[in-house]
Amino acid sequence: MTIPASTNTGRPSEGPSTSTDHAIHLESEFEDVPVPASHRRSTLSVSAVWFGFPMVLTGAIFGGTIAYGLGFWKGLLAILLGNAVLLGYVGALSYLAGRTGKNFALSAAETFGRHGSKILTAFLATVVIGWFAFQTGLTGATLNVSLGWNETLIVLLAGLLYIGVTFVGIRALTLIGMIAAPLFIALGVVAIVLVTRDHGFGAITSYEGGAPDATVLSLGAAVTIVVAGFIDSGTMTADFTRWSRSGKAAVIATFSAFPVANFIAMTTGALIVAAGGALNPATDGGDFLPILVDHGAVLTVLAVIFVFVNLGSVCAHCLYNGAVGWSQLTGSTMRVLTLILGAIGLVIALAGVWSHFSTWLNLLGIFVPSIGAVLIVDQLVTRRAAAREVTGLRAQPFVAWIIGAACAYAVHHWAPQLSEAVVGMICAAGVYMILEFMPTNGIGRSGATSPSEGTTEIEVAR
Repeated sequence: MTIPASTNTGRPSEGPSTSTDHAIHLESEFEDVPVPASHRRSTLSVSAVWFGFPMVLTGAIFGGTIAYGLGFWKGLLAILLGNAVLLGYVGALSYLAGRTGKNFALSAAETFGRHGSKILTAFLATVVIGWFAFQTGLTGATLNVSLGWNETLIVLLAGLLYIGVTFVGIRALTLIGMIAAPLFIALGVVAIVLVTRDHGFGAITSYEGGAPDATVLSLGAAVTIVVAGFIDSGTMTADFTRWSRSGKAAVIATFSAFPVANFIAMTTGALIVAAGGALNPATDGGDFLPILVDHGAVLTVLAVIFVFVNLGSVCAHCLYNGAVGWSQLTGSTMRVLTLILGAIGLVIALAGVWSHFSTWLNLLGIFVPSIGAVLIVDQLVTRRAAAREVTGLRAQPFVAWIIGAACAYAVHHWAPQLSEAVVGMICAAGVYMILEFMPTNGIGRSGATSPSEGTTEIEVAR
């Protein structure tokens, strides 16, 4: 789609446009300004972006690991609880994004200040590139284990493909989501049928887990795994749901991901493990690719396509988050940052650093949930952000974030039976509420009542 010359994109045009130019023009990604009403997308289109994101092989791996640690029914409960937390958390942030059209960086500036927003954006936009590296590395490792293919070559090929998809922008994310989700459901069902044909469903419902060899041994830890799996991109959900036509439409798009898509992916992995179909459930969870490649050439070909499309979907989403975030910090465009960050993530994947994933997941569960909790309280609960002048940096949201992360860290080490992610959210929200309603004392609430410079920007279906 070619953007009309009169459209305020906040960025220079992606390329020249003349009546004789027949080249394909890439649509503006509106990195610096809210998405205007004229460029908002249908609920189905935005839902496809989120629906195709969590329904990935990684979700099946996590779901299988949880079932191996807790047993089938208790594991299923943890998956449901974790998705409920994600729905409330990501849904609230999506509502704000759909209402205003602002991406994460623009929205965070209203609560944390312009400079504070840069700190958060740099942190999350960098963390999410770790996910890109992990999924790219997983592509090569999966096909190496299942088919014996050269891991390094596959990682390189996959990384280049995923960067290319992200470069196209939000339209490509919609398309790949529409393909990835149905393909996952179809092949996941086939894998379950193949496994249960030998073991039956009775083995599933009576499965009690693999303790003491399992690493996930508490309900709280399992809930954290569910939440941490999408807490970074979930916090930056505005980068996706700002394209919605209203806050309600953005919440509907979120619901398609949490609980629907994520629950399907994780439950598929839990079923595979409980039915006895996983090769190494302690580390590979409910990875069902080996089941498919052991049943003929047709399923093997479909399995290879599935790996590239499925993991490519989550890679493209993560890289898009990182590129939009860093475009705010550097003044460049999303597409330039896609190439730069994609190359960095690819190098990390080729170096094998992605394999240190347990540490990465712990980092997300401890430090990220508090950020979104503060944003939700400030902009949706107290609703004071709209009446506050945007400043350089606000202290109280950072204090709440730090205390929330400290509480999560304490839970991680001294109360592992609880969910560190949930505790971090609750503590950060509570601390911020207290600070906001304290008398003005230098760290308390701002007394400014003048409209912020951001409140005059476009809001759709408020």
